Amino acid sequence: MRTSSDPADSIAIEVRGLGKKYRLQGRGRRHDTVRDILASAFTAAFKGGREPNRPAESFWALKDVSFQIRHGENVGVLGLNGAGKSTLLKVLSRVTAPTTGQARIHGRLGSLLEVGTGFHGELTGRENIFLYGAILGMKKSETERKFEEIVAFAELDEFINMPVKRYSSGMYVRLAFAVAAHLEPDILLLDEVLSVGDLPFQRKCMEFARNLQKRRATIILVSHNMFSIKSMCDRVIYLRGGRVQFDGPTEKGVELYEADCRLSAVPWASHEAADWPIAITDVRVMDEAHAPRAIFDHGERMRVRVDYTTTRFVDAPNFVISIMRSDGVACCCYSTELDGIVVTPSSGRGAIELLTPPLALISEHYRIEILVREKGFQKLICAQGGGSFHVRHPMLDTHFGVFHEPGAWEQEDGRRPATLRTIAMGAGS
Repeated sequence: MRTSSDPADSIAIEVRGLGKKYRLQGRGRRHDTVRDILASAFTAAFKGGREPNRPAESFWALKDVSFQIRHGENVGVLGLNGAGKSTLLKVLSRVTAPTTGQARIHGRLGSLLEVGTGFHGELTGRENIFLYGAILGMKKSETERKFEEIVAFAELDEFINMPVKRYSSGMYVRLAFAVAAHLEPDILLLDEVLSVGDLPFQRKCMEFARNLQKRRATIILVSHNMFSIKSMCDRVIYLRGGRVQFDGPTEKGVELYEADCRLSAVPWASHEAADWPIAITDVRVMDEAHAPRAIFDHGERMRVRVDYTTTRFVDAPNFVISIMRSDGVACCCYSTELDGIVVTPSSGRGAIELLTPPLALISEHYRIEILVREKGFQKLICAQGGGSFHVRHPMLDTHFGVFHEPGAWEQEDGRRPATLRTIAMGAGS
């Protein structure tokens, strides 16, 4: 239920006992090919026009979810894939109705749930601005008044009269966000959409979100990018299995998320996980002496031990250990293929260990992803989280880029070149 904004009431969103149940057909119901569909239809006709009854399966995407969000709060919603995050936002935006409980919205609501939701592929960008604006609740006169601003914000002047079916996913997001932004919502729901746009546009959207904060707008953000969550949100609601497991400070919520991410399939490849022949069973981050560590000084070396199991024979798999910064920047990776290491074919259990060169990364928080590909850089056969660590240095932060290594300098004083000594910025310098 949506109600009008009441200045005397500081509650923006009120959720009580919310549940969403989905019904699925029983196993064997899914048809993968036209042949299966025709065979099923023939069987039904042969048996009097009805297929055999199969029990319907169901699951609760959300179960007994309750919370309140006040005007001006920015709240991150975290959880692994399937935790119920997107379902929650769909219920709040009235895309789908809850099975149990209720959600009350106090104020004008804008939402970006999926790339291109509300767009018609055959219509131009210009026409879709009016269509999407109407869906979000903007009057035609309001859309006309803000049209030029919307196009400028989306940076799509050259393409505004092109059918959106020819747009890239990034262009979709830019146009959709521009329309939603100019709705001037009291409450804005964002579901992973900013991860599609390019970095400059993401920064523009973040700045827009900060401007919304200044006028006490409420933002609910679903994202796997912990940098976005930490920079925008003071509070996190953490979902696990459709239930609220945590509701509190962002740092604690992010810790829970990262702990659950350890060894889970990385979000961008989770849809393939069922077919992987290799599973990572443990990842240990250690110092050179094999002692467990979570904090390393700039210039120290790090060991990463990966334990795994295989369900079928894999010839010379290529193990890749990727290091990702907290804002999602891929910093570096180490590959057995690139380093000339041939992993012995194995079935059952195995382990592999990496000793890094001295860490040149700047002072930040990093996470590890373990990728495995078939011989060389062929098909992906595993992609799992491997924990996180910090690099420490008193000076070298993100203003210095991704990494820092000392350089060799020369100075020419007008008479002859003089080689200066290399100045190393190690730990404690």
